[in-house]
Amino acid sequence: MANFSKYQIATCIAILFHIIGLVGILAFNSSLIIQSTPINLLLSGGLLVWTQQQKNSYYYFFVVIVAVAGFAVEVIGVNTSLLFGNYSYGKVLGVKFKNVPVLISLNWFIIIYCCGITVHTLLTSVIDKVAAQTKTPPLIVKVISIITDGATLAVLFDWLMEPVAIKLGFWQWKGNGAIPVYNYICWALISLLLLIVFHVLPFNKQNKFAINLLLIQFMFFLLLRTFL
Repeated sequence: MANFSKYQIATCIAILFHIIGLVGILAFNSSLIIQSTPINLLLSGGLLVWTQQQKNSYYYFFVVIVAVAGFAVEVIGVNTSLLFGNYSYGKVLGVKFKNVPVLISLNWFIIIYCCGITVHTLLTSVIDKVAAQTKTPPLIVKVISIITDGATLAVLFDWLMEPVAIKLGFWQWKGNGAIPVYNYICWALISLLLLIVFHVLPFNKQNKFAINLLLIQFMFFLLLRTFL
């Protein structure tokens, strides 16, 4: 029997659950599938932690920082409209505290971690090749590129997800229901700060499953955005 790696097992599980979700939503408009979103979030987060190599205290500190910060900015946003805009959460994402689903903290971790890992993996190899050719290691360029490109990727993911999340009842924008540009500005700035933490903390930043999960979720939301 073939020996499968953690990355392969986790990727197969993620693909299976997202296919079930995709078919359930598009073909059957299943409220049960939509209401099971918290399970998918918990599964994705658990698989990311499981596949993380050489977990140390800095890694767990990063998880806590992103989760707490993500939840805190959502509490500020929902209750004051000072961040993101004027919006409110529905019931799909489960139990709320201060009008914000507790699991939204896990969603922030998944997005920031996957974007950070993906950009770090792609850009590090490219920039290192340039450094080898020019004989000058561009450390500052590497840091700025990884952080800013990671934040850009996070904003792109939010842009892709927003219309789908609204249709599925995750949250809604008040007023005329339009998604404000201010939402994406806040996403960019907050993602930038969290990705600085990602870059600074010394933990292993190689996780093939994180890249795979980001691609799976991009495809999932792209298909839903196109056909829902």
